[in-house]
Amino acid sequence: MTSAPPPQTPPAVVRPYRESDLAAVYDICLRTADGGGDATGIYASGDVVADVYAGPYVHLEPDLAFVLDDGTRAVGYVVGTADTERFVRACRDVWIPRLAHRYPAPPSPPLTTPDEEMVALHHRPERMLVPELVDHPAHLHVDLLPSHQGAGHGRALVETFLAAAARAGAPAVHLGVATANTRARGFYDRLGFVQVPVPGAGGTAYLGRSTT
Repeated sequence: MTSAPPPQTPPAVVRPYRESDLAAVYDICLRTADGGGDATGIYASGDVVADVYAGPYVHLEPDLAFVLDDGTRAVGYVVGTADTERFVRACRDVWIPRLAHRYPAPPSPPLTTPDEEMVALHHRPERMLVPELVDHPAHLHVDLLPSHQGAGHGRALVETFLAAAARAGAPAVHLGVATANTRARGFYDRLGFVQVPVPGAGGTAYLGRSTT
């Protein structure tokens, strides 16, 4: 008697973000925050990185948030905004006050811990307003757990965001990537992103492309 084959694992799919995904998104953000590697243990607060790079987007721009669902939970996500200037105002007016109990005031220089550096970024959303990127009003962040990298899921997430940003009226999008992160740079090069010259950007390369 031939035994039945094991059940097939359903393929991971990109779908809109749901509020029930929040914990998974925060976990993914932390586990990819060290140059794409796991930042667990680097920060005293496990939430501080996601409170800067994920939380404000899913709270303020949920229509532009998407996750990669493996059938059990989110294992990747893309978040962003179609209008960086508007997003910065919303961070100042809504997101910072919302977390005032957690981060009551920016730390005074010098910043001595990774947590203090993140809290300082949280209190300075205007850092996202880069004059050279005015023609690329949308921006995004995409992260995938290592188990789902290299299989085309990152491309699917980015392309889903591009289509949504285009529907929201954004003609072009930008992002920042560490110049030392050659793997990430190669990924974005393959997706048609090109470098936008930004004087004084230090170790960050700003990349942009149209949303169509």
